[in-house]
Amino acid sequence: MHIHILGICGTFMGSLAVLAKELGHRVTGSDANVYPPMSTQLEAQGIELMQGYEPAHLEPAPDLVVVGNAMSRGNPAVEYVLNKGLPYVSGPQWLADHVLQGRWVLAAAGTHGKTTTSSMLAWVLEHAGMSPGFLIGGVPQNFGISARLGGTPFFVVEADEYDSAFFDKRSKFVHYRPRTAILNNLEFDHADIFPDLAAIERQFHHLVRTVPGEGLIIHPESETALKRVIGMGCWTPVQTTGDGGQWQAKLLSADGSRFEVIFDGEVQGVVEWELTGRHNVNNALATLAAARHVGVLPKQGAEALSEFRSVKRRMEKVAEVNGVTIYDDFAHHPTAIATTLDGLRKRVGDTPIIAVVEPRSNSMKLGAHREGLAESVALADQAIWYAPANLGWDLAATVAGSPVPTTVCDSLDAIIAKVKADATPGTQVVVMSNGGFGGLHGQLAAALA
Repeated sequence: MHIHILGICGTFMGSLAVLAKELGHRVTGSDANVYPPMSTQLEAQGIELMQGYEPAHLEPAPDLVVVGNAMSRGNPAVEYVLNKGLPYVSGPQWLADHVLQGRWVLAAAGTHGKTTTSSMLAWVLEHAGMSPGFLIGGVPQNFGISARLGGTPFFVVEADEYDSAFFDKRSKFVHYRPRTAILNNLEFDHADIFPDLAAIERQFHHLVRTVPGEGLIIHPESETALKRVIGMGCWTPVQTTGDGGQWQAKLLSADGSRFEVIFDGEVQGVVEWELTGRHNVNNALATLAAARHVGVLPKQGAEALSEFRSVKRRMEKVAEVNGVTIYDDFAHHPTAIATTLDGLRKRVGDTPIIAVVEPRSNSMKLGAHREGLAESVALADQAIWYAPANLGWDLAATVAGSPVPTTVCDSLDAIIAKVKADATPGTQVVVMSNGGFGGLHGQLAAALA
């Protein structure tokens, strides 16, 4: 079968392409921006990529078109599909019908930490010899690929609340029907499709409605929004994590790089790993609860997490030049920025930290997270913000009250000059964006050298 994927270079759609290829289909795809790392992963799999959305890419007609959620009416390829009556489907629907059917699905949902938690969970199952399939919106370094079918009934999926397609406005995760569901946290996000937090809570409750009575739902005890979701009706056993929960962690180091795992008051094991931050400790507790549901003992899970290597672009150390360390991090929401910096601060103590932030997500571009931005960088020694000409709101005014010295730059050259002027041996530079940031990491490393 020939499947053509519109929007193939997105992390979800690219992973879908890998699975379709593994199932034996001929897979092609097109995207407005064909660039690494997804383009290189796909080309290595023998998947033909085309730049742009030309109707000619759909001739001769494929057997099925999988439509990414970045596609909208008016797109030339979408209009061609509709006019010609070509069979089409959303990505999540295709995944549900052709990969997840009949499998034990373990889903990781939440505003933050989905990619890391699903990567942890896939690794814990792999370490236990369970050979899970997975689809993750990033590249877990323990596997080196973002998706695979796996050799057993178990399948781990990053469960995103973003909408499915222009013709299906339900959240992607409604299609997945998990037996084990992690709800990590819940905040307002995706301002381009949700009017308020209550609208997202409703989608999360749609997910809760699909988890069977013999399944398991895991969430932090402290998350009030998730408690509201469960309060709308729940037909499934629930386990809680964090302070006051059934699953708790006792930190053995302030930065979260060593901690005891406690379940129902009893110590189960110790995790000692490269990761930092309370948020990653919380991700680990949810992972161990989910893994126990499919038969992995918590002690075994803790041993696996001690060998876990983080996902690419999640506090990934990309360069160390003349004593200056550069990290690439995906954080693009005030909470994620703050928790990332908290973990690093606890690890490096008084060492200088420079945070370089690009407000690039759709919600950021709409100005939805403006209130929390100035405070989010409080644990850095200084913040450099990128305000491109097309941002559409006054970033400088928004961050003017920041508790740390702040610079707003309108070009990458200005950012590089500022970092070069201020970074001394030992300085930690964290570059935060949910995009490629114009290759800033490499340019910074070259400039510092």
